[in-house]
Amino acid sequence: MIQAVLSLAIIGGILGAILGISDMYLKVENDPRVDQVMGMLPNANCGGCGFPGCAGFASALVEGEVSKVGTCVVCSADKKTEIAEYLNSTPGPDGTTVKVTA
Repeated sequence: MIQAVLSLAIIGGILGAILGISDMYLKVENDPRVDQVMGMLPNANCGGCGFPGCAGFASALVEGEVSKVGTCVVCSADKKTEIAEYLNSTPGPDGTTVKVTA
């Protein structure tokens, strides 16, 4: 019994170390603008824009798949303008900005 518990503890420790080391080298860096745009959206997750929730729409805006913030039917006009100004003026990790309209 003690031998089985000890074996499982050793295996768990080795696998945990492998996962910890893998986490350091296999991280996926996200564009911080996606989180910022997510904070500006109403987070209704209605799908009215044609994307699966506000996270999908924010990602599409930042990646340049959508060029008009007005696709979001729930967002107010002031927020649409704020999002467009933010994306037009804030460069991403590669140094380029996204050109979108309100």
